[in-house]
This record gives sequence, C-alpha cells and structure tokens, in this order.
Amino acid sequence: MQLSVKEISGLLNVAEKTIYRWIKQGSIPVYRINGQNRFNRAEILEWATSKRIPVSPQFMVEDVSGCAVMPTLVETLRETGIHYHVAGHVKSQVLRTVVDLMQLPDEVDRDFLYKVLLARETLGSTGVGDGVAIPHVRNPIVLHITQPVLTLCFLEQPVPFGSIDGEPVNILFTLISTTVRAHLHLLSRLSYVLLNPEFKNALKKQELRDPLLQALRNAEGILPAARSEGIGDSSPGH
Repeated sequence: MQLSVKEISGLLNVAEKTIYRWIKQGSIPVYRINGQNRFNRAEILEWATSKRIPVSPQFMVEDVSGCAVMPTLVETLRETGIHYHVAGHVKSQVLRTVVDLMQLPDEVDRDFLYKVLLARETLGSTGVGDGVAIPHVRNPIVLHITQPVLTLCFLEQPVPFGSIDGEPVNILFTLISTTVRAHLHLLSRLSYVLLNPEFKNALKKQELRDPLLQALRNAEGILPAARSEGIGDSSPGH
C-alpha cells in the first residue's frame, strides 16, 4: 500500500512539515510516483521501529478486513520458542544458529531461509537499538508454514550488528511471516512493546519463560484491537 505524506504524518504522530524535512534529509524511505511522495507501509514501520519512533495505534487497526483471528505476540512466541545462551561470535553465525533453533516444519529449507535473512541484512541492519535486533524478511516467502513464526533468542555474548545506536546486540526477535498482513501486525505490535518499561526490563534481565511471557502479555494487553485483526489477506509483496 502506497501512503501519502498526510497519512504517514498521522501514523507517526508528527507534523507534515517534519515528514517533508525527513524527505529532504533523505532519512525516511520514500518513493516519487507521478510527481508525488509515496511511502510503503511495511518499510515505514521497519524504519520507525529502528528509529524508536512511536507509531499511532491506527497503524495496527487499519488492516482489519480479514475474517480469521490474528495471533498475539504472546501466542506466537509461546508456540514458536524462547532460547537462552545462544552461541555465535558474528552476525552470520548467530543467524545460522537462530535458524537452526526455530520451530519449523521438516520440509522447510533452512539454508534458503538463512540466506534470505542474510540478504535482508545487506539492505540495512535489523538492529533497532538497546541491544535488540529483529531479523526478518520484508516479503512473505514460501516456506511451507501456515502461521507466523516468532523466535526470541538471548545471545551468550553481545555481537556487533550494525545497529542504529552502534551498540552490539544480545537479544534477537526473528520474525517469519506468511502474509503481508501478519508481518505488519506482528512487527507493529513488537515495536510498541519494545517501548514498554516492564517488558524492556524483563528482556534486560533475561527473565525465565513464564515471567517474560507475563510481562509481554501485560505490555500487549494495553494495545488496541488485540483480538480483532484478520489474517485473511495473503496477497504477495508489500
């Protein structure tokens, strides 16, 4: 979906003149289409997350036309895994280990997934600051999975990740989505909860599974439309 300056201004809770300033500075992803500035919803969400810019709750409630129930972060993470003391000295090693740890069907080509995640990192680091990275692919890919996969890994040691704040990463949320809608849904919610003090503290302390999930549940519980969003849109691309 291509959004206008006015729409992006509302979603990011900033004045339109701020958007134009960011465009002039070349700091925000934008396209010129028929002489007008247009923005890709997924790219803006990724950019805002990396810049620690809070987005409007409307970012999460606009795409609600599907008929199936969208899983919450808690549900997705509980089903697909939390791992501690994950080994690796450099980004490529860590991503390889993370892919191996992910709960995926046997028919999934993990080598392919690993290469896609590496390729995504060449477009720009998924390190969003505060020691956190969110490796993911920008488009849904064919992986023989029917539901989104979100895996949380605490690293054995911090690893340079090219993060926006220059700090190494020791917490990875790896997100694999089946549809554009699922990708936007989970990434937007993750960007919100990463600003929640209780959940941030639980991550910093590397809490055990149950208290960590409870902190996430509390953080996610204050977000809008937690159980009313759909995942019926499986259109490719973004």
